[in-house]
Amino acid sequence: MPLKTLKKDTAEALTLEWILHIRKYKLALDKNLCVGCQICTLACPKEAIKLEKQPKILGEKAKHAKIDIDLEKCNFCAICDILCPYGAIEVTVNGEHLLSVVEKESFPQLIRDIQVDASKCPVDCVECEEACPLDLIKVTWLAADRKTVENVDSLSEKKGELQVKIDIQEERCPCCRICEFKCPEGVLTVRKNFHGKIDIQPEKCPEGCTDCLDVCPITGALYLSDEDKKVHVNEMFCVYCGACKVVCPVEEALELKRTSVRHTPVSSGAWNKALERLASPVEISKELKAKGSRKVLESVEKRLGWKMV
Repeated sequence: MPLKTLKKDTAEALTLEWILHIRKYKLALDKNLCVGCQICTLACPKEAIKLEKQPKILGEKAKHAKIDIDLEKCNFCAICDILCPYGAIEVTVNGEHLLSVVEKESFPQLIRDIQVDASKCPVDCVECEEACPLDLIKVTWLAADRKTVENVDSLSEKKGELQVKIDIQEERCPCCRICEFKCPEGVLTVRKNFHGKIDIQPEKCPEGCTDCLDVCPITGALYLSDEDKKVHVNEMFCVYCGACKVVCPVEEALELKRTSVRHTPVSSGAWNKALERLASPVEISKELKAKGSRKVLESVEKRLGWKMV
């Protein structure tokens, strides 16, 4: 048991701490990054994380749900840290970002597959930077002396000598793919880490309601139709985080299912249980069956002493 526990809740952050003899566990939630989605609440094995829906103020946009974490239930396992699409949660041990459940191979890591080929990028193009809804991309240029150039226009006569540099804060990227589609040169290739299905029934939406659109962190995933003045979805950019589902005032108006999660290989009960809460039962059975088939194959190969093709 910890010698001391602390919980601090401010406008900017929620912080929990366990202080032991030789270790200090700390969980920090950055409220500026949190979008009030469902992922951490569903994945938490201790049910320590709760969403608090914010009251709607007449004439104002809806606000995303707030997260609260029960210090008595939290065991700092870092599963919320691993699965947060927006990198809003960080768990540290003695000041180091350590994911013990990953190191022990009892839980996978979320795969953020983002490929960048800056050699294809024109020197004067910043389309990806401007398109990113979360401001996670920064385009700079390297001069012949390898020094960073912040403003390419100041060196217009030397553009041919500059090398493009694209920096992406991958730990915070939910892989919406907007940058990939907005980039005219094919510089970026992004694969989603959460796949699923979202369906909005406009006829069931309350008149004038745009709550889901108000809280959606990905510009373009949801949009207001000029024809019926209702919110519709563009699944090309949806990351299936569930922030919209949380605030929707009508249960049947918005349906969201996660069908798969891109993750590093793992075989554990902890992940299977998390997957049961995150994804649809059909897709869970597919993954578990695939795992079972692999286990059988590996067992046969081990007995025979050679690899089957």
